[in-house]
Amino acid sequence: MGKFEKMLIASDFDGTLKTDSGIIEDSVREAIQYFISQGGYFTVCTGRTYQGFHMYDPTFINAPVLLTNGSMAYDYANNKSVFMNGIGEEGVTLVRAVMETFPEVAIEMYPFNKTYAIHLDEHAHRHFTSQDIPYEVISDPAQAELPWAKAMLGAHEYSQQVQQFMRENFESPSFLPTNGGYVEIMKNGSDKGVGLLTLADSLGVPHDRTFAVGDGYNDIEMLDAAKAGFVPCNGSPEALMHATYLVRSNNNGAVAHVIEILDSMY
Repeated sequence: MGKFEKMLIASDFDGTLKTDSGIIEDSVREAIQYFISQGGYFTVCTGRTYQGFHMYDPTFINAPVLLTNGSMAYDYANNKSVFMNGIGEEGVTLVRAVMETFPEVAIEMYPFNKTYAIHLDEHAHRHFTSQDIPYEVISDPAQAELPWAKAMLGAHEYSQQVQQFMRENFESPSFLPTNGGYVEIMKNGSDKGVGLLTLADSLGVPHDRTFAVGDGYNDIEMLDAAKAGFVPCNGSPEALMHATYLVRSNNNGAVAHVIEILDSMY
């Protein structure tokens, strides 16, 4: 039995597993391969959607990938969804209200394997094309297939006003601000931490052998849910406040450092 048997590491993707130039260093790949050879599960937990995640590689990902900030897990090895905690009719109600109050806001809706857009603008178009995501423009959210893994509001300069409007008028679904002036809408009770533990349960991994590494605001729940949370030293101030361990930057083998620490502990 390998020393990392029944152990799971979930890593954020952008800014953690990848360098700022968008690559995964050879030293990181080699460290992950060692971890897997000793019985461990390694996966990615990302805000990216099923349509927008194109870097599955079985040489260093050997567990289902957590997508859309943990609201779903997809098993790329067997081409099947493991779980999805999606938004239902409450999302349609919220999106309609946002449309009426902020007609300039672009809206993106993501069912499992489709993408829809309302009020498509240059930001949304660039968001789709940069990730090679095909999309359909619609006029009403009810035209989008339910459930949605998540929705995104291209609020940009209206981000604070949009968040305040939703906070004052809606208890469900939940939301969080993300990079580029976007606001992500999620099913209540769905986040990277819930996704991490749900995946661990599906793999038969005890929660006290579950570890997370991430650099951003949307990684906080995952860092807190794990037995230990690792944060790159160049992570966001919010994530750094929730670190059990600080590790090297994402440009200097952050995930390899995580595995070095676990290797010394077990």
